[in-house]
Amino acid sequence: MTTTEKPTGAAAAAVYSAALGLLVLAISHIAAEYSKAGKEWVHAWGKAWMPGAEGIGPYSGKETLALIAWLGSWLLLHRILRRKNIPLSDCTVLFLIGIGVATTLLWPPVTEWVLHLLRGGHP
Repeated sequence: MTTTEKPTGAAAAAVYSAALGLLVLAISHIAAEYSKAGKEWVHAWGKAWMPGAEGIGPYSGKETLALIAWLGSWLLLHRILRRKNIPLSDCTVLFLIGIGVATTLLWPPVTEWVLHLLRGGHP
């Protein structure tokens, strides 16, 4: 009996896209908190298609942008990586770094610090 190894690129694409979606969620959160125009821009993405988005507020847009980034990058990365062998240990490390960065950016003290820097404050 022989075993045929499947390329790992499709799995890597799924994992990378999940991390990218969460990073976009964190960035859109900062954009919405940065200014009223940022909040309206993010909220507009949710209002464009989601029933009841008006009541949810900019959260609807944050989730919409994350969904677009996740699915869009998954489709693109799948097409690029599907026939390649990507070391899954490297993939796991990059995924954990992405999740760590996204989670850290969503933590309120860090969000406030980033907003302070973006508004011209000193570290």
